[in-house]
This record gives sequence, structure tokens and C-alpha cells, in this order.
Amino acid sequence: MPSTISATVYHNYIDGRWAPSASGSTFENRNPANTDDLIGVFQQSTRRDVEAALAAAASAYERWRLVPAPRRAELLYGVAQMLVSRKEEFARDMTREMGKVLNETRGDVQEAIDMTFYMAGEGRRMFGQTVPSELRNKFAMSVRQPLGVCSVITPWNFPMAIPSWKIIPALVCGNTVVFKPASTTPLSAVNFVKVLEEAGIPKGVVNMVTGDGEEVGTPLTTDDVVRVVSFTGSTHVGRIVNQAAAPGFKKVHLEMGGKNVIMIMEDANLELAVDGCLWGGFGTTGQRCTAASRVVVHEKVYKPFLEQFVARAKSLVIGDGLRDETQMGPSNSEGQLNTVIKYVKIGRDEGARLVAGGNRLTAGTHAKGYFHEPTIFADVNTRMRIAREEIFGPVVSVMPCRSLDEAIDIGNDVEYGLSASIYTQDINRAFTAMRDLYTGIFYVNAPTIGAEVHLPFGGTKHTGNGHREAGGAALDVFSEWKSIYVDFSGKLQRAQIDVESL
Repeated sequence: MPSTISATVYHNYIDGRWAPSASGSTFENRNPANTDDLIGVFQQSTRRDVEAALAAAASAYERWRLVPAPRRAELLYGVAQMLVSRKEEFARDMTREMGKVLNETRGDVQEAIDMTFYMAGEGRRMFGQTVPSELRNKFAMSVRQPLGVCSVITPWNFPMAIPSWKIIPALVCGNTVVFKPASTTPLSAVNFVKVLEEAGIPKGVVNMVTGDGEEVGTPLTTDDVVRVVSFTGSTHVGRIVNQAAAPGFKKVHLEMGGKNVIMIMEDANLELAVDGCLWGGFGTTGQRCTAASRVVVHEKVYKPFLEQFVARAKSLVIGDGLRDETQMGPSNSEGQLNTVIKYVKIGRDEGARLVAGGNRLTAGTHAKGYFHEPTIFADVNTRMRIAREEIFGPVVSVMPCRSLDEAIDIGNDVEYGLSASIYTQDINRAFTAMRDLYTGIFYVNAPTIGAEVHLPFGGTKHTGNGHREAGGAALDVFSEWKSIYVDFSGKLQRAQIDVESL
């Protein structure tokens, strides 16, 4: 490990103050493209830090919930404007700590901007229902109400976008937040929280603790003060979060793994399909829950598609995401790189045909980073682990099919159900596929990535637990309905009993 040099020390944010962890322990954040580049030193928090953050959030909730929603929204509008002004700065910081290319980190910050502007608008659109009562002189309506303290636990692959999907709707609904970002991308979290602070979000409304381990995670999912747990990460960890939160009857929102499929029919525009598979499979170095790690191709175009796909993948420029020429960056960490290497070996051992990549890059400018070649396996079948398990890296399995029905069967034959797509010029096939793929997101003539903030985001089966991020659906995670009846008849009226004749 490179020796530690002088670096900025970043603190937790609790009750409106930036402060070190009670433990006195810290951890380093290094650039995955060049591990000699020490980005900063961050706090390794303890249960004591988390409990302080939860107490601050609980206290602040009693004030924040009474701030009118349009006023909360005005503050969030200011947050969005600040993010716009600092987009390039935050994108460069994100590329340094996360690894993805600069155009993608700009998109990550832009997604936080879009979400914040959208949710600020919801401050004046938090509509309920007004309905006619079945009784005379009685008024009936519903309103949204906040829940309380929300634990927000986010991954490293979208270190500003995903926190915005959770924190901003939580705030506009009137909740308070304790935020734990991933330990490989804490600087982006600090940048985001600093903007919230500077925009005037009151102390205690948003709190942030960094670090990993049971001391941090357990109180965020089990403490009695927590009413909502919103988690994005692996299905394995999501199951643990769900089980930990269940005894307290907390609302739990889970966004987890994916094994997404692109289906390419014989009438597809192959050039467009290849473009989509490159972006879907190797964008963000394959480190997206929506990554297109499976491509199912009709046997009539299987060979020409594979030839074009392999040639294009081999031509991708791999390197530091801050360089203009780079098209794919490193894996986010040594652990993630080792997972990719492990699955490449599994694919070889299973008998899949390796047609591109397959190796770690270690020479020249790649020597000090976690780089791996874009890797394609051909002639993969549905029983192989590389076709069933989430890899979260630049590895794509290409599988032949003989019909649309077979492609749909292959697409559905995994434990996940996040995203799917089809390339075809036949509208009947497109509508059949969008009906029959059991996923939360579906694309036609586009890859499996590209969600927009005004539609619900999430998946089925082992990908999620029924809740959705983004769009109006996010309000349902961070609020509860209250039905209200006002009887101005001056007498007792019994619903379903005292029904008057006409």
C-alpha cells in the first residue's frame, strides 16, 4: 500500500456541526485509477456517532415537519441551483474517487440536479384526494404526512445521484435524515451535504456519518427512532437490512441487484444494437445495477452481431476517467476487480467461449489502478453462473435464441427483475416483450440504462421489495396517508349504517 501523505481530513456532519468520530479512527480514500493519489481521510464512525446523529435528527424532526412543504421546497430549489454552479467541480472529484469517466460523473451530478428540481416542485404538488362522503354534511379528504427519521444507506456507483433520490424526497415530505454513504466514495457525499448546509437546511435535519461495519450499520437499521430505512446495494446485504429492521415494523425500501438482458431480434438495426450493448455492458465499467450483462441474440444475426460487438469492445480506450480519450475507467476497488477476475475464471471453467478481453491491465498507465479489459463470453447458456449471477463489472454474456418467446424465457430466467430491453423494428414484438418481461423497467431500441427522474425506478423479484425511487412514487416511500373526515351535521352519523333514503 502506498505510504500516506498529507491529505485533507473530512469529518462527520451531526446536528449542524462537522466533527470527528468519537473513535478517533479514520480511513483513507484513494483513486482507483491511481492508488498513489490519496483523495482524503474520512471518519470511521462508531455506534456512538450514529446514535448522536439519530438523536439530532429526532430532535430536528419536531421542527422540520411543521415547516410548510412549499417553504421546504424553496430551500431545495436553492440546493439545485448550487449543484448547477458546482457541477464540474463535483464531477471531477467523483471521477477521482469512483473511477467512471468524466462525462458519466457529470451525468451523475446532473441527475442529482434534476431530482432536486423535480422534488422541489413536489412541495406544491403533494396532492391528496377530496372525495364525496356517503353521508350528508360530512367532508372527506386525504393528506400525506411525514414519518420521522430516515436512515439512508447508499452505494458507491452513483455517489451523488442515488443519495439525491432518497434524501431530497425525504426532506420535501418533512422527514429528517441520517445518511451513510459508501466508504469508497465519501467525498461526493461530503460535497452533497455541504450544499444542503449552505442552502440553509436547518441543523439536525440532515446528518452524515461515514465508515462501515456493524457499529454503523446496526443502529441505522434497528434503533427505535428510525422509521424508514432506504437502502441501495447488493441483494445479500439488502436481506440483512430487511431482517434487522423487521422487528421494529420500520418501513424498508430496498433497491438491490440486477442481471439485465438486451434481446436482439433478426430485424434489429444491428449498428444501433451494438451501440446499445457497448453502453449497457461497459458504461460505468459495468458497475450499474441496470448494466446489460446478458445479450440474447436471434440465431439469424448472431454471428454478424458478435463480430461487430467484439470489434467495438476491443477498441474501447481504458484508463483514467479524467483523460479526454478514456471511454471506460477502472473497477471501483481492488475487491470489485477481484470479483471480476473470479467470474472470468468461472466463465472459462464453465465452458463459455471467451471472445474478447479476460485480463487485468497492469502495464504502463494501468499499473497503479484497478483496470480490467472489457470482456465478452459467447455461446453462453442459462445454466452458467456468468449468465445468472450479478458480476458488477465489464463482463457480458452473449446467448443465442431462435425466437422472441425463447428470448423472453431467457430474460425472465434469473432471480432479478430490474431492467430489460429489446431491439426490433416490429411493434408487435416490442409490445409483447414489454408486457411479458417481468421487470420494473423496460426499453425499446435502447439499452437497459437511461432512467429519468420523473418516472418510478426499481425492480421486481430479488431486485426490490415493491417500493420505487424517483418520480411521484418516491413520495410514497417517505410519507404516509392520513384519511380525514369532518362531520358538520351536529349529530352522530354512522357510516354504512345511517344511509338516508332519497
